Amino acid sequence: MSGFLQEARLKRQVWLDMLFRGMTRASAFGVLVLLAAIIGSLVIGSMPAIQAFGFNFLINDSWNPVTENFGALVPIVGTLVTSGIALLIAIPVSFGIAIFLTELSPQALRRPLGIAIELLAGIPSIIYGMWGLFVFAPLFAEHIEPWINDHLGTIPMIGAFFSGPPMGISILTAGIILAIMVIPFIASVMRDVFEVVPAMLKESAYGVGATTWEVVTKVVLPYTRIGVVGGIMLGLGRALGETMAVTFVIGNAHKLSMSLLEPGNSIASALANEFTEADGELYTASLIELGLILFFITFVVLSIARYMLYQLSKQEGKAS
Repeated sequence: MSGFLQEARLKRQVWLDMLFRGMTRASAFGVLVLLAAIIGSLVIGSMPAIQAFGFNFLINDSWNPVTENFGALVPIVGTLVTSGIALLIAIPVSFGIAIFLTELSPQALRRPLGIAIELLAGIPSIIYGMWGLFVFAPLFAEHIEPWINDHLGTIPMIGAFFSGPPMGISILTAGIILAIMVIPFIASVMRDVFEVVPAMLKESAYGVGATTWEVVTKVVLPYTRIGVVGGIMLGLGRALGETMAVTFVIGNAHKLSMSLLEPGNSIASALANEFTEADGELYTASLIELGLILFFITFVVLSIARYMLYQLSKQEGKAS
């Protein structure tokens, strides 16, 4: 009797294991099917614009719904520039926050400061946009942009990037707001990966006379560089797809300018502003093609990140 019960139990476990494998396999392939469906719907929806403009859509800087002349150059440049500004600001600040929390901060402050960083990550993007529009932009226009014009706008070669009317609503403002938004994400990931470094490694470095900077650069960063790159790519992905915060402060102007103090546009903000007002098949298809371009940019960025992580893991394997 006991043997019969044991055999029945084993059969039940086998069926449960098969069910579990089937569910996990279906979930994994379901993601691929969903991804293919999204790509397919974007391609089909943007086909009229693709047929009408072809490759010229990517290099045309005009956007005129009246004459149905559309180009994606201004939103593409705005998306890449604002994301680049955000990373230039966010990476060093996040690195400093993570190092302070893991190496320099008193024990009593680590938890409160860590919770504060996580709370910043949970603030809705529209709140950042409203704060940027009503608080940051006026202060930026009154106190910071005149200084930028006077001191950086007169420098040869780079002055063209920092000259323009102090309106507060600009590409640079959008990049700064994006940086404030992605700092909590990058800093949280960096802090978590820095905390997994074995204490013995750091204590050994301190024991032979290494400074905090040497411990960080020679021990902590080499040990956690894969996680650090992953955190930076997470922040970049958030910056590329951000909509409402950028829409509030970028100016939403379809014009191409060298100056970072001029209003501009991004792909996400163009979609948010114009999709509900799009009238006509070609207008709607052009907006959908903008979404397809944003999808492609994000895919390329994530692919590069995966390749970098793969190369880093290969180097670690050779070193070991």
